[in-house]
Amino acid sequence: MQLLVVEDDDIVRMLMVEVLDELGYKDILEADSGEQALVALEDSTLHLDLLMTDVGLPDMNGNELAAKARSLRPTLPVLFASGYAESMAVPEGMHMIGKPFSMEALGDKIRSILGELP
Repeated sequence: MQLLVVEDDDIVRMLMVEVLDELGYKDILEADSGEQALVALEDSTLHLDLLMTDVGLPDMNGNELAAKARSLRPTLPVLFASGYAESMAVPEGMHMIGKPFSMEALGDKIRSILGELP
């Protein structure tokens, strides 16, 4: 499984990657902006299984990134992470997890999205 994690806060991104690694996801690409994420999304040699993105990014918000990601990779699952999850409308076919989240909640959400057995 290859995951792309997009988070502009270096410490938060590092913690997210560490949690994902603890959950068994070892192939994790990191991006600190939507523009950096688009470089990976546009690379047809990469097989991405999930895009996990913060909503509040500096150059483009998570919704804009998700829309561009889906135009490039129409079946790519998208998981938004936000401290404002309760007030955000999630585009159809995409998913949300509220920050802060537990390691177990993140694992459950990703397994659910990817259709993996617990």
